Amino acid sequence: MIVYGPVPSRRLGRSIGINNIPIKNCTYSCIYCQVGKTSNKLPYRREFYSTDKIVKEVENKLNEMVLKNEKADYLSFVPDGEPTLDINIGKTINSLKSFGIKIAVITNSSLIWDSEVRNDILNADWVSVKIDSVFWDRWKKINQPEKTLELTKILKGIEDFNSLFKGELVTETMLVDKINDDEHSLIETAKFIKSINPYSAYILVPIRPPFTKIQMPNNFSIERAAEIYRRFISNVKLINFNEGSNFSSFTNPVDELLSILSVHPMRKDAIMEYINNANLSQEEFAELLINKKIKEVEYNNLSFYQLFNEV
Repeated sequence: MIVYGPVPSRRLGRSIGINNIPIKNCTYSCIYCQVGKTSNKLPYRREFYSTDKIVKEVENKLNEMVLKNEKADYLSFVPDGEPTLDINIGKTINSLKSFGIKIAVITNSSLIWDSEVRNDILNADWVSVKIDSVFWDRWKKINQPEKTLELTKILKGIEDFNSLFKGELVTETMLVDKINDDEHSLIETAKFIKSINPYSAYILVPIRPPFTKIQMPNNFSIERAAEIYRRFISNVKLINFNEGSNFSSFTNPVDELLSILSVHPMRKDAIMEYINNANLSQEEFAELLINKKIKEVEYNNLSFYQLFNEV
């Protein structure tokens, strides 16, 4: 399934996810990524799915939601890789406008130096740009970018996009212990974010299991980061909590679950609630584990389920 949810979002309320990039095509291979290591690190854009296919799946999802008296706050491009790798994303955003639901794009910013990419996402209502650090060495270590990408061009592209965008622009900084949570990196990154004056500046920590063994910053580091950002930026939001467990299911609960898990590992309590709400039998769920469709992992003293893939 290209379209999944709606899922609870810590920033966007009830969000219908649009997975417009197949696993695991990306420009980065971030060490905190919850989807897995990038198997196909791409420097260029191409078509993955047609606009017509995506729009039809969104329409079908909305029709299912009407029958269950559910509503969505956003249609969100949150795929298995970088959403702007999709050369059709601009056309798709424009086509989705007809549904009258706000559109969000969560991008790692890696292609925003390209004027065509900037133009393609201008019609979104809410765009999140990733800025983990403005220092090349930290950026490279955390995000592991495709070798032709240049941080200076990316930062300039963010500034250029901000000068044109009429919607809500937010920034996102993922803190990684002992890499970008030092005072020098935080101050300089906060200064850059201040210069674009975003609607909100989010500080996040990796609360879901990443594909590499990294440590979450401790509470002191998290609070210090928030304090430093607030010296420069007026609307700083700290996201170091889970999103809740209200995941919806519809006509095919197994496929729906796999679609969610392909981009979004779920805590055990959320899985159990999903099983109950979807009337999914314990036998059906056990078969997913036995057949290696999903797996259980431990992270930060919690149990999570995620898609079983070895990329």
